Amino acid sequence: MNRKSKSRLTNVSAHVVLLLASVFFITPFIWLVSTSLKPSTQIFTWPPEWIPKPFTWKNYSDAMEYIPFFTYLKNTVVITVLSTAGAVLSCPLIAYSFAKLRWNGKKALFALTVAVMMIPGQVTMIPLFVLFNKLGWVGTPLPLIVPLFFGAPFFIFLLRQFFLGLPDELLDAARIDGAHEFTIYWKVILPLAKPAVLSVALFQFMNSWTDFIGPLLYLTNEASYTMSLGLQQFQNQKGSEWGLMMAVATMMTVPVVILFFFTQKKFIQGITFSGIKG
Repeated sequence: MNRKSKSRLTNVSAHVVLLLASVFFITPFIWLVSTSLKPSTQIFTWPPEWIPKPFTWKNYSDAMEYIPFFTYLKNTVVITVLSTAGAVLSCPLIAYSFAKLRWNGKKALFALTVAVMMIPGQVTMIPLFVLFNKLGWVGTPLPLIVPLFFGAPFFIFLLRQFFLGLPDELLDAARIDGAHEFTIYWKVILPLAKPAVLSVALFQFMNSWTDFIGPLLYLTNEASYTMSLGLQQFQNQKGSEWGLMMAVATMMTVPVVILFFFTQKKFIQGITFSGIKG
């Protein structure tokens, strides 16, 4: 077998493996959507029926009547958008400082930032709750939004790796032209870092959209609940009505799937480039 044939066989094998893996991962989502459209008599039939007969769209309207769906949706969107904006504004700026600027204590502080990534969230849960309680923020969405405006260790690390891969000659040329550091960051670095920043935005969007522990800890008023808390509340009240529960879960999942579908190219590009240089 010649080299060209081996290469073609390798590519075909890789595509077959990826196709099988994609089927494995997409099957639960298809089952989720299918179940959300089934009447209750078809959900537990064997063999399973993948195509509902008939399509029960009423599951969605009934589900939105049992819980204040649009209130939870609004709260989730507000928290998700603001926290994502905070991460996008703060993390690239901090990462640029770690990657391209020279100042005393930079290595020690970056090592501390990486060390924070290794601390389980359960360890800091109680101290953070006590802190936010003393600030009077418990019962408001502020604990879920404000900390992101001061950076997130993982995102800082991810963006720093990306910035290290950018040539210093670009920055030196801008400095020779008299550009200030913030001007260099805004007009030179950020345009080149769009894939990495988009990756951070997508990560934070998914974290906030699906977060359950944070809202459970800090949101004490039902009017401020998010979709994740609404789903848990619906499960407690209507857990036996699987069609309705799957409808709520589908409405919570679809926005993330759509967002990733339209941004996957930039997202993968940002993750790939972030590991080029350490």
